Order: sequence, then C-alpha cells, then structure tokens
Amino acid sequence: MARKRFDDSNCSVARALNEVGDWWSLLIVLQAMYGVRRFVDFQQELGIARNILCDRLARLVDNEVLQKVEVGEHGSRQEYRLTDKGRDLFPVVIALRQWGDKWNPSPDGAPLNLRDRENGQPIRAMAVQSMDGRELTVRDVYVPEEDVPETGSQNAGSVG
Repeated sequence: MARKRFDDSNCSVARALNEVGDWWSLLIVLQAMYGVRRFVDFQQELGIARNILCDRLARLVDNEVLQKVEVGEHGSRQEYRLTDKGRDLFPVVIALRQWGDKWNPSPDGAPLNLRDRENGQPIRAMAVQSMDGRELTVRDVYVPEEDVPETGSQNAGSVG
C-alpha cells in the first residue's frame, strides 16, 4: 500500500510530514543532533533494519534535511550531517520531547536533562508566544478569514 503524499496540500504541517513524518526519520534526525554521523552508528543506536535505514537516509538526503559527505580516501567512507534545514528541526524535536515527557513519561520517570552548553542552566520549555512574549494556547490563536484556503472546513478560522 502506497503512502499518501501531501506535496500539493495547502497545509504546511502535511507538507512537512512528507519529509520527516515517520518515526524513523525523526529519530534519525534526533541522533544526528546528538552527533551520530555514520550509517553503522545510526543502525546501532536505533536498532533499525538496514533496508529501512537506507530508505530513510536517502529520503532525508533527497529532502535536504541531511547531506552525505565523503570523509574517507577515494570516497571509501561517508557521513550524514544535518543541513541548515535539518538543524531548523531542533525546536520541533525539543517540543516533541517535552510533550512526550509530560504525556508519556519514561518508566523510570526521569526525563532527559537538557542544559544550555554556555551556562549549564536547564532549557526552558518550548512555548508558542505572541509578539509581545505572552505564552499562547491553542484557544488563543486563529487564522484570519482572508488566509483560510477555499477548501477549508466549517471551522476554518479556528485552530483548536
């Protein structure tokens, strides 16, 4: 069964999911953020089958989330490195981690303790903020009527 594609969708979330929307792809990106670069290391860290890892790495390279870099003599070794596009997924991954820590915590109850490398302080929870810095919830935002696609639903202006 072919996976549904959303290349022509008006929804930016759907289009983004085309590129990184399965759990293996996001876990590969997460490992790359941790510094994993080599195929064998991705496979070892994730316990992923070779064929699935090959497919996801190729898709992430095609979508310019990762780049393949020759690091050995005469192309004998390759690494996968995050592109700017891949590094821009950092807040998405952190927000997903924080959501998971809240709603599906680790059995031992200890979330990963992320710290600012410069000062050692814990990082602040990701939040959606207004331009003046107020934290917003889904009930605080809307889509202006002029920005609602014509194919929108009956609740087109509502976000939540």
